[in-house]
Amino acid sequence: MNEFLLIILAYLIGSIPTSVWVSKHFFNIDIRDYGSGNAGATNTFRILGPKWGTFVMVVDMLKGVVATSLYILLPFYLNSSNEWERTNFMIGLGLAAVAGHIFPIWANFKGGKGVATLFGMAIAIQPLVAICCVAVFLFVLYLTRFVSLSSILAGVAFMVFILFIFNEKETLYRVFAVLVALMVVLTHQKNISRIIKGTESKVPILKFRDSRKKKKH
Repeated sequence: MNEFLLIILAYLIGSIPTSVWVSKHFFNIDIRDYGSGNAGATNTFRILGPKWGTFVMVVDMLKGVVATSLYILLPFYLNSSNEWERTNFMIGLGLAAVAGHIFPIWANFKGGKGVATLFGMAIAIQPLVAICCVAVFLFVLYLTRFVSLSSILAGVAFMVFILFIFNEKETLYRVFAVLVALMVVLTHQKNISRIIKGTESKVPILKFRDSRKKKKH
């Protein structure tokens, strides 16, 4: 099995349309016909609730982890002491998975925005940075209940962590971090517009916190 076949396999793994299959199998609907029309975790949270939204998010992240880790199937990369070659190939595998998530062959090439799969990719390549980004995501989600805003800030935080805090030396990885931040912002332009207008939907979690605030007032 060579690099090209693994790239194709990574794309096919990324193409698994988790939210579409969940919505069709358990709810007899196509998630893309509701809400934002997006086949990702954010819209799943909004339409199907936190239980299934969390499930979709975790599976979509695992797609990135598994696809990016396919390098272990090639002894050259598994045993190589050349970190540069291994990291570059992992980035290639991860991007193939993200492309699959956005343009899934199993769902008529209409998928999600790829944020969860991107985080899964980051977990496989740089676990500590990924954990920091997940912490940012959860903190913003706790404060705002906007999955979109949480994703945007986590994506920007990824760039900040790579470029400044952890000061990653690998040039391609630094470029990749900048592209991730740009992609996350660009793919969430409609969400940003709705947040500014005050029309962005909040996910139905942490309601107990809101209830306690209302009681206090």
